Amino acid sequence: MIVVRDIFQLEFGKAKEATALLKQGRDALKRDGYPTERLLVDVTGDYYTLVMESTFDDLAAFETSMGAVGSSEAWQDVYKRFTPLVRSGRREVFRIVE
Repeated sequence: MIVVRDIFQLEFGKAKEATALLKQGRDALKRDGYPTERLLVDVTGDYYTLVMESTFDDLAAFETSMGAVGSSEAWQDVYKRFTPLVRSGRREVFRIVE
């Protein structure tokens, strides 16, 4: 099993709007096999951080879901509105040990 964390540094003051958009996008992601279990926001550290956390059986399952999401019109609509709210981002992938 792996955990994927998509970490976004948002533009100043855009956390509520970005979080609302990702909540809308979760349904589209789940339909396409990208199971977003949690949305996390910063308490300490860099301000305006939003994390989307997902779990997959393995890297192959993650790659398959990425392909499906890339062709999803519903997700692309959310993504177009989400990207202007993001200053930068990165992805972390972890193997679950226990």
